[in-house]
Amino acid sequence: MSLRYTSRRIRPGKLWSPPTCLNGSHTSKVTFGWQKCRSVASTASAEKVLFPGALNSEFTNTLNFLRPSNKKAIPTYRVLDQYGEVLDKETGVDTEDGEALTLYQNMVCLSIMDLLMFEAQRQGRLSFYMVSAGEEGIAIGSASALSPSDVIFCQYRESGVYMQRGFTLDQFMSQLFANSKDAGLGRNMPVHYGSKELNIHTISSTLATQIPHAAGAAYALKLQNMQQPGVPPRIAVCFFGEGAASEGDFHAALNIAATRQVPAIFICRNNGYAISTPTSDQYRGDGIASRGAGYGIDTLRVDGNDIFAVRRATKEARRRALEDGGRPILIEMMAYRVGHHSTSDDSFAYRQKLEVEDWKRRDNPITRLRKWLEGRNLWNEDKEKELRSRTRKDVLKAFERAEKEKLPPIKHAFDGVYEKLTQEQRLHIEELKDILQRYPKEYDVDQYEGGVKSLDQLLDEKN
Repeated sequence: MSLRYTSRRIRPGKLWSPPTCLNGSHTSKVTFGWQKCRSVASTASAEKVLFPGALNSEFTNTLNFLRPSNKKAIPTYRVLDQYGEVLDKETGVDTEDGEALTLYQNMVCLSIMDLLMFEAQRQGRLSFYMVSAGEEGIAIGSASALSPSDVIFCQYRESGVYMQRGFTLDQFMSQLFANSKDAGLGRNMPVHYGSKELNIHTISSTLATQIPHAAGAAYALKLQNMQQPGVPPRIAVCFFGEGAASEGDFHAALNIAATRQVPAIFICRNNGYAISTPTSDQYRGDGIASRGAGYGIDTLRVDGNDIFAVRRATKEARRRALEDGGRPILIEMMAYRVGHHSTSDDSFAYRQKLEVEDWKRRDNPITRLRKWLEGRNLWNEDKEKELRSRTRKDVLKAFERAEKEKLPPIKHAFDGVYEKLTQEQRLHIEELKDILQRYPKEYDVDQYEGGVKSLDQLLDEKN
């Protein structure tokens, strides 16, 4: 009895077929272990069999169902305890004091910006906002451990990723107000940032769609890394919440990432709630990390309140993701969503306020890092007051500047769809222009940069 295996795969510039295995023999070198073929065991003394769908499964005559509830939960990696004390003195934190101070300042800045923008939305000055309270260490810590050239896909609670990569307060505010300086031309709702310069794809409202996008991008990067050996290799990094992991996109993405062995890191922020749904109603298994093992992916669970653990885990994950041409990594970052899901949500309708206040008091990434800094005499109450006062002023100044800016030109409602305006588009533009000019009291176009004249700019363009 024998197992015959043949397949074809496309490589850059040519078609390549792996060696054919017949009766356990190889005709040439095989690259990956999971591509190897062996004979099916045919003797009574054989201990294992290589079924096509289960590698190296041992035979047993004991009827024993695997029961996950009887197994130990996947451990959670941490470097600091909740009091800011280093657990392994020999290993330390892998972070210089100056860098730790910068990370702390960025987390405080993110926290203050979230607080002020949440209040601005309640005042009616912003239409929508989402805070990162309790999860600042995940976004800022992971972003600090990546290469600036790595391609990132965010969900909607990763403002810290943008901040750590250099997204300015003015850029944040311009996007939130959708003004004329918004890089997205005012076409997205608030908190849907994007930056080509920082290699971060624009955020989408649709849940989990960025996960398969990241898997596809990672496959493209794998080919680039192979074709450009002189250029530092890059990876794709994808952020999402545990609620997004309940979508089919998550499973499809991890499966294709595993089978194609792409250089990608999938970072799940498990903050306990998907909008109004607690994890107890989302899944029965051991979190999201247990799913990584099911897809054959290197997996780690990390204490998201420990920024040093987040950084070390991300650094090691990036190194592993580039090994042997590429491989996907799944990291489940554990946290607690202190804030409401968004400004459209009242989380006290489905959880006790006491529970939230207890988490605020007990542990969070900002407090834990501050304790470590104070333990090394790098921080004190006076520095804290000065930082918060200065940061608050900087955020408010950027807010005021953005609020005063005009809205993007009206022409952006039409351009960018086709390379050149179609005849149908021209008719639409002319009709809109006519309405705006005939009813000036009903339509205030002065708040838009260029007013009606911006439509003339489109109509004057030659096809």
